[in-house]
Amino acid sequence: MSATKFRMGRLDHVHIRVPNRAEAARWYAEHLGFEPVERFDFWANGFEGGPLQMSADGGRTMLALFEASEGHPMVRQTLGVAFSLDADGFIAFARSLPCGIASPSGQPLAVDDIVDFDLCWAFNLVDPWGNQYELNCYEYDRIKTELIEADGVAPERYWPREQYRDFRNR
Repeated sequence: MSATKFRMGRLDHVHIRVPNRAEAARWYAEHLGFEPVERFDFWANGFEGGPLQMSADGGRTMLALFEASEGHPMVRQTLGVAFSLDADGFIAFARSLPCGIASPSGQPLAVDDIVDFDLCWAFNLVDPWGNQYELNCYEYDRIKTELIEADGVAPERYWPREQYRDFRNR
């Protein structure tokens, strides 16, 4: 008799602390397309300190915005949360830059901040409260053709392309 192994489900939400939940909700809506998830409205409005659940994909993946308080101090999310975009969304985001979003260095995020990870493209960004995020697109060839080459973008690389080629040729 074999035991069934437990398997974790999908990512549901990430807890994010912000100094002002309403201000943060406006920023996430304006800059990243997040909207409150109505079915969880009770948590945001039903009692003091509850989270405002926001999503950019209809509630499948959410941010839970908690307002920092004396009992729950502001702690920036610094490990990074990564979101995946399709090519159309990723290109639209890239071409909207700079648009009031900062890079981890604190400078305005620009299209040349795109990172080439060989299997995907990414932008690293922070919200106004220092919470870090990554936006990924795995439609590698399409981004290379329709954004990088078409717009003359000079992407960043964290390791030499040869390492990826050597790995693939094993």
